[in-house]
Amino acid sequence: MSDYVLQVKDLDVHYFTDAGIIEAANKVSFNLRPGERLGLVGESGSGKSTTALGILRMIKSPGRIAGGEVLLDGIDLTKISEEEMRLVRGSQVSMVPQGAMNSLNPVLRINDQIMDAMIDHGLNISKAEMRERAAKALQAVELDPRIGEMYPHELSGGMKQRACIAISIVMSPKVIIADEPTSALDVITQRQVMQTIGNLQERMGSAVILIGHDMGLMAQFVDRLAVMYAGRLVEIGTVKHMFTDPLHPYTRLLIESLPRLDAKGEFHGIPGITPSLLELPPGCVFNTRCPQAMELCSQRIPRILNKGSERQVACHLYENGV
Repeated sequence: MSDYVLQVKDLDVHYFTDAGIIEAANKVSFNLRPGERLGLVGESGSGKSTTALGILRMIKSPGRIAGGEVLLDGIDLTKISEEEMRLVRGSQVSMVPQGAMNSLNPVLRINDQIMDAMIDHGLNISKAEMRERAAKALQAVELDPRIGEMYPHELSGGMKQRACIAISIVMSPKVIIADEPTSALDVITQRQVMQTIGNLQERMGSAVILIGHDMGLMAQFVDRLAVMYAGRLVEIGTVKHMFTDPLHPYTRLLIESLPRLDAKGEFHGIPGITPSLLELPPGCVFNTRCPQAMELCSQRIPRILNKGSERQVACHLYENGV
């Protein structure tokens, strides 16, 4: 029996367009233990959300999963039927979507939307029991159960986000994927929402994948960090190692872009822009922006290297034991 609740192996997600094939997720691999918090970080367009949708098999045409495996407790989710996958979503792997105000049905009460998740997964209990379970889900996200009788437009942004979390956890999933759950929220509400997710995760024992680009938030919340760039995983390791000794130049630049108290008024960005996935540079995809780029970097794609326990990096700088 594997120690991991989720194993993603060489996941490829491609979009087939008139302009060409877009490799939105390219050979993405990582493991997730029960109860673990993994952060998936990178600039916009790096493939974070695509990877999450690939895990849930929610890629829409013209996209499709072009290769790889997604093992949930040893069962490959890419091989099961669509009906079996529908039952897995929400009950075993759930998603807290980005932008709660666009995710909730505006004409249904919150209770009805929570109960829909139970009905959709064939939970064979009475309406009264469903209402009781919905109330407990709202209490779990620190909302008054009476909010269940309200419509989304009657709630604040933070309350809507918590309602989305209540829907995602009502079936007690093994894995919760939170896709930028604090976007469009003020700083105080962001902290409250993250505390809610953290408390829930500890109580339920679920594993969490947190997707975002806020390195400060990641440092406070996750156990391990996976850094993506232009559809590829470039580094993965514990938060402590990643922040004290980042290996990949891109990871280093992401961390250096964080504001610092001892350098007020100084802001450091990453030069250049993320390349189009239709026109990726040859070799390492980061070589056009990398301050440490060598001739080899524009000639060959670096392979994923193991650098100690649970530490991996894809960079030519480390291929000769550096």
